[in-house]
Amino acid sequence: MRYISTRGAAPALAFDEALLAGLARDGGLYVPESWPQFSAADIRSLSGLDYVELAVRVMAPFLGGRIPEADFAALVEDAYAGFNHAAVVPLKQLDGRTWLMELFHGPTLAFKDVAMQLLGRLFDYVLRRRGERVTIVGATSGDTGSAAIEACRDRDTIDIFILHPLGRVSEVQRRQMTTVDSPNVWNIAVEGTFDDCQDLLKAMFNDAQFRDEMNLSAVNSINWARVMAQVVYYFAAAVALGAPERAVAFAVPTGNFGNVYAGYAAREMGLAIDQLVIGSNSNDVLTRFLATGQMTIESVRPTLSPSMDIQVSSNVERLLFDLYERDGVALSKAMASFRRNGRLAVGDDRWRAARALFDGFRLDDADTLQAIAEVYRQSGELLDPHTAIGVAAGHACYRRHGAVPMVALATAHPAKFPEAVERATGLRPAMPNRLADLFGRPERADILPNDLRVVQAFMRDRRTKGGA
Repeated sequence: MRYISTRGAAPALAFDEALLAGLARDGGLYVPESWPQFSAADIRSLSGLDYVELAVRVMAPFLGGRIPEADFAALVEDAYAGFNHAAVVPLKQLDGRTWLMELFHGPTLAFKDVAMQLLGRLFDYVLRRRGERVTIVGATSGDTGSAAIEACRDRDTIDIFILHPLGRVSEVQRRQMTTVDSPNVWNIAVEGTFDDCQDLLKAMFNDAQFRDEMNLSAVNSINWARVMAQVVYYFAAAVALGAPERAVAFAVPTGNFGNVYAGYAAREMGLAIDQLVIGSNSNDVLTRFLATGQMTIESVRPTLSPSMDIQVSSNVERLLFDLYERDGVALSKAMASFRRNGRLAVGDDRWRAARALFDGFRLDDADTLQAIAEVYRQSGELLDPHTAIGVAAGHACYRRHGAVPMVALATAHPAKFPEAVERATGLRPAMPNRLADLFGRPERADILPNDLRVVQAFMRDRRTKGGA
């Protein structure tokens, strides 16, 4: 198994090399050179496995023999040992055709933990055997940062710097990052939007001198290993609901496109996924793309679902790579034009190919509050704003292809967004015991301007003082 860049100009890498590289040196994202294939018999054989066993089986082909399977199985088992539910990602029936897959039972109460807890261990495993140390830099719209910090804190092979948009994440999300008092962890509050943070991150990787000097790596969903780990729960849900004999649909609240792209990857591997529904908030670049065949950049609007306050969804490039028939040169030109002009028209054939699988639906804040209230009234379930958008989008876009169940991905615990949930239902969700003292912990963060040189200087200085 080799990994190639969506821009076509970077060398192909083995799994461990792609893991540490994060973003390709030509500015592209790594994808498998070819998709592993699971036959109906292979999928049927996953039935009855626990989540760890199933995860090892699904992810093993992506490793290309670079990590012994016994070692990898131990890493996977350790990654999920700290989850608060024995099923890791339990399924719960919401109504006659809709299921919730709860992805928030990890240490930071968000779906990012499912991938990040494994990613931190993979980094540590590979780096120890190489005798190396890396500087991880990440940009977060809310949940990635805390999950990355929790996975990488106190690891002697890693320094980690997380950029978040100042004042544009929830208080719980912010405190989950800024209250971690570990010497290898640095929080940077950028005076700008998430897209500004993401642009800073990409600029650092495209600065070859800085990248090499700091030995940069990434934990955002631009890192292929993140997507790989998320593919697993699509298989888990589908098998639990009758795959391969029964097709399944998924509804996913979507910002940076990584989570729903993992569903696309699962389908490319042979899973019978009938439909992928993208739920958007007012930052609806993806919904508009599916409606028109054009991506256009608008200003980012703050919402009750801050993890989706994104206008430039990085992982769409991975889907576009396939839509452009894996022509990295053509896609590189298209992406350069998109960033230059703020607009990308993919053409009717590519748009129709995307629409064959994907549907999209947009909810503003008022709609989101109504969706939270309706689900609570009908089922007694409290949903966070992001999950509520996914559920509502799934209901709105359901294609009614026979008895296909719709699985809505519950991406965060409602206690991460207590104000929104309380506004919608009158109930304030309680914080789980592991975070009961969160609001009493001291915070530590540095506010910096949206200036690449300033951020780079800060990282050089802190890494020098705290690094190897």
